[in-house]
Amino acid sequence: MNPQAKLIFTISLLLGTAITISSNHWIMAWAGLEINTLAILPLISKSHHPRAIEAATKYFLVQATASTLLLFSSMTNAWYTGQWDITQLTHPISCLILTSAIAMKLGLVPFHFWFPEVLQGAPLTTGLLLATVMKFPPITLFFLTSHSLNPTLLTCMAILSAALGGWMGLNQTQIRKILAFSSIAHLGWMTIIISFDPKLTLLNFYIYSLMTAAIFLALNSIKALKLTTLMTTWTKTPSLNAMLFLTLLSLAGLPPLTGFLPKWLIIQELTKQSMAPAATVISLLSLLGLFFYLRLAYCTTITLPPHTTNHMKQWHTNKPTHITIAILTTLSTMLLPISPLIYPLS
Repeated sequence: MNPQAKLIFTISLLLGTAITISSNHWIMAWAGLEINTLAILPLISKSHHPRAIEAATKYFLVQATASTLLLFSSMTNAWYTGQWDITQLTHPISCLILTSAIAMKLGLVPFHFWFPEVLQGAPLTTGLLLATVMKFPPITLFFLTSHSLNPTLLTCMAILSAALGGWMGLNQTQIRKILAFSSIAHLGWMTIIISFDPKLTLLNFYIYSLMTAAIFLALNSIKALKLTTLMTTWTKTPSLNAMLFLTLLSLAGLPPLTGFLPKWLIIQELTKQSMAPAATVISLLSLLGLFFYLRLAYCTTITLPPHTTNHMKQWHTNKPTHITIAILTTLSTMLLPISPLIYPLS
C-alpha cells in the first residue's frame, strides 16, 4: 500500500477514535464511529486476497448496521426526552437498542459471528487494530451510558460471551481465530462489571490491549499464522518465543502475571455486589480459555524433538527483538506487584 494512503488512513483512525471518545453529542459520536469504519476498511482489504475482500465486506455490513442502530437509539431517546447528551440516555427502549448496537460493534454474543471471520481475513497488524483500537470507542460509549443499561441483560451477554469464546476457541488451529475467540471471552469479563464499576472495565480493556498488542506484534515478527508453523519457530527466535509464552500465560489470567489483576478485581467486585454465583460461573468458564492458551504456549515453547511436526526447521536469526515488543511483554507480565498504584484496592 502507498505510504501516503496508509498515513491518511492511520490519521483518520486516530481522528475517528478521538472524536467519539471526546464527544457529548450522539451525532458526533456516530460520526467518529463512521470515520473509524471507513478508515479501517482499506487496511483490511489491502492484500486483495478474496478472503480479505470478504472480511472487509462483512466488517462494513456489520458496522453499518450497528451504527444505524446506535443512531436510531439516540433519536428515539431524543424523541421521548428531548436530550441528545450521551450521558442522558434514559428511555428503556433506547437503552435496549444501544446495548444491541454496541454489542454488535464489539462482537459480544449473540452478535459475535463476524469477528473471527474478519480477523482471519485481515493481516496481523490490522488484526491488532481490530482487536484493540477499534474497540475503544464502543467501550467508551458503554462507559458513559453504563448507569442507564440493564445489568441483568449485560450479565447474561457477558456469561454467554465468556462461554462461547472459550468453547469455540478449543477446536481452532488458526492463531488469528483463536485470538478472536479470546477477545470475545475477554469482552465478557469487561461487560459483566460495567454496571457496577465502569472504571474496572476500562482497566481490563487497557491491560487486555497491552497483552494482545505484545502477542500480535510477536507473531508478526516470527510470521506465524497456524499452530503447525508456530511449532517450528523456537529454532528461529528462542528469546522471542519465551516472551510470547509468558504473554500467553498472562492473557490466560494466571498469577503472578499482569493478566490476573483484572480478573481478581472483577471477582472481588462481583462478590461485593452479592453476585457470587455469576463470579463463580465466569471464573469456571475462563478455564476453557486457559486450555487453548496453554495449547498455544505448548506449541510456542515447550515442543521439542521428536514431538515436533514434519516441517523443515527454521534457521536461527540474530535479528534483535523490536524494543516495542520487549516493552509490551514486560508490561504484560510484571505489573501485578504494583497493582495498588494502578487500581487502589479498597
